[in-house]
Amino acid sequence: MFIDEAVIKIKAGDGGNGCYSHHRMKYKPRGKPDGGNGGRGGNIIIEASQHVHTLQDVSYHHLYKAERGQHGKGSDKYGKHGSDIIIPVPAGTLLLDDATQQLLFDFVSVGDRFVAALGGRGGRGNAALITRNNPNPQHAEYGKPGEEKTLRLNLKVLADVGLVGRPNAGKSTFLSAVSKAHPKIADYPFTTTQPNLGIVKLHDQYESFVVADIPGLIEGSHEGKGLGIRFLKHIERTRVLAIMVESLAEDPEAEATLLINELKQYSPILAAKPKCFILTKSDLFLAEEQQLPTGWFSISSVQKEGLKETLSQLKNLLDTSDSSE
Repeated sequence: MFIDEAVIKIKAGDGGNGCYSHHRMKYKPRGKPDGGNGGRGGNIIIEASQHVHTLQDVSYHHLYKAERGQHGKGSDKYGKHGSDIIIPVPAGTLLLDDATQQLLFDFVSVGDRFVAALGGRGGRGNAALITRNNPNPQHAEYGKPGEEKTLRLNLKVLADVGLVGRPNAGKSTFLSAVSKAHPKIADYPFTTTQPNLGIVKLHDQYESFVVADIPGLIEGSHEGKGLGIRFLKHIERTRVLAIMVESLAEDPEAEATLLINELKQYSPILAAKPKCFILTKSDLFLAEEQQLPTGWFSISSVQKEGLKETLSQLKNLLDTSDSSE
């Protein structure tokens, strides 16, 4: 199951209380103050991990609560700090405050870390409260409460190339033909119900890029029709778009315009990305019967035709986008 949104509550650990104590000696029932400090409460830390690819595990836990710090003890013994909780998320996750929708952190790369809630400071024992004017404090401090928040996590997959097309345009077949990804492929619309990622390797395995396939778009996708609107966010981070149209289309350029218009209605920035236009399923026509628009590429993923030229163009667009940034 591909889950790309989750709302969770987090509660960092409270700090332990400081200790009120005096040193005890034979014949001296009340010595100097020796109460230790309480330990810090555990933090809630969110980290981008290579071992998770969706927010499924996160969404199952509605509440994350870190351990509180232990209380201080006599004989200047400090309380132990509470253990931190580390929540793994996929790279590409956006962390927002659920109440204000303010972006708190963007997990772009594996290893990115963010302390989402700080544990409470431990209270000071009476030994730590000694001053020149108060050499014998008669109290100790309580620990401070840990931070408590409600967070929204929103996953946008990270890829170099995003495949855009109508249902059954051949996106999944193309992805399986150029990478080791194994998306579901069938001859009915909306076979793809979740984003799929594949790594394309070029030039004897020395160069590679990541391709993302999302569910097909139909007219009105930006208004919520079909499945596309939910997953359009997953190609917002891509650098290049591959606009894929079936050879069966009466007017491929009109089909491409419709797709681009849906992207534009969703996000003008997304629609402005560099594009490669691809006519798919060329094996359904004889070469002389096929009318290929100017600047387009023709492929047959089943017969492995035209893939090398198309991938080279996609790589060129990626290289160009790198140099322009």
